[in-house]
Amino acid sequence: MHRSKQIDLQSVKTYPIKIKSRKVKVKDFAEVYSPKQRFSEFVRSFPHILVSEDLRSLVNDIAKAHTQKKPIIMMMGAHVVKVGLSPLIIDLLKKKLITCLVMNGAAAIHDVEIAMWGTTSEDVEENIRDGSFGMSRETGEFINNTLMQRCIEGTAGYGEVIGEALQKSPNKKLSLLAACYSYGVPVTIHVAIGTDIIHQQPTMDGAITG
Repeated sequence: MHRSKQIDLQSVKTYPIKIKSRKVKVKDFAEVYSPKQRFSEFVRSFPHILVSEDLRSLVNDIAKAHTQKKPIIMMMGAHVVKVGLSPLIIDLLKKKLITCLVMNGAAAIHDVEIAMWGTTSEDVEENIRDGSFGMSRETGEFINNTLMQRCIEGTAGYGEVIGEALQKSPNKKLSLLAACYSYGVPVTIHVAIGTDIIHQQPTMDGAITG
């Protein structure tokens, strides 16, 4: 039997650890939370490392922009709604810490389903097998028909008309679009035609959606 020749590691060069700088140091580690701490102290205890440090920097930038009355535009995808973060974003909208909200079509769909029926995010793996994925009638009819009735007038856009339509929804307090309309915060929805589940339903109109 032929045997492969083993790699000779004897000529591999190494170096003393102190020669190269490292991104992570003990002084940057997180601190254990204490019930006696203020929330601000707890936040300051987060690690000063990588994304955690990026988050701290982002918070400072937002606070600075707000103080200087600069616009703060938040761009988001659907998962912000799917993982239950809408109440936090709505609080920022209410406090005018977000002056414009930007989202894709999927985020709007999840937001509408939460506002109207209190549930969203169907099981893709299960429903795609029989072709039923994305075919919930009420979701498509609510969004597509609302756009058809209002956007055809040309006086308002996707985000505004849906936000207005959700003002009497059962879960209005959890809707980003409803909150933007209530607080007068501009919200734009950037739809890729043919990519959203409601685009495969008979109520969809490409021209109106566009």
